[in-house]
Amino acid sequence: MGLVFFSCEDNFKDIQNINAESTDIPIGVAYDINLKYTDSAKLVANLVSSKMVDYTNDAYIPYSEFPEGIVLKLYSKNNQRSTIIADYAIYYQKKKLIDLRGNVIVANDSKDSLFTSQLYYYEKLEWVFTDNPTKFKPSSQEDYSYGQGFDSDKDLKNPKVFGITDSAFNFE
Repeated sequence: MGLVFFSCEDNFKDIQNINAESTDIPIGVAYDINLKYTDSAKLVANLVSSKMVDYTNDAYIPYSEFPEGIVLKLYSKNNQRSTIIADYAIYYQKKKLIDLRGNVIVANDSKDSLFTSQLYYYEKLEWVFTDNPTKFKPSSQEDYSYGQGFDSDKDLKNPKVFGITDSAFNFE
């Protein structure tokens, strides 16, 4: 007759650490999200998406991915709203940068509008920019300006179209 000894260890912490360090596996997936960001009890931004995949466990560049697109509403101090729509987005939290891709549209309450395939929104400076072909229409004009790049504040109040390829301005 022999004795057999078994030893059990609690490996749960080790398993959690393995998953936390993995950049291939998201730490969460959320559906039908409606995030509201406020500052001093004032609404500053509202992000709506049908799916968010959370990779904030990435040791080098934590990010959140929105594979089914987003609608991002940005509010100024005087309650002016700019809306950004994109088919896909990635939010890099440390850099405070959103990379928006696919049928990107920006519009504000003044009816200024921008169309491009990719746009960056730098949250810290509240600035949008791209070096992709763009189509921009200020509300004060009837025609679009086409260019090879664009940058502006989030409200499209200081727009700059770079490398203009075609434009038609209606001067009255």
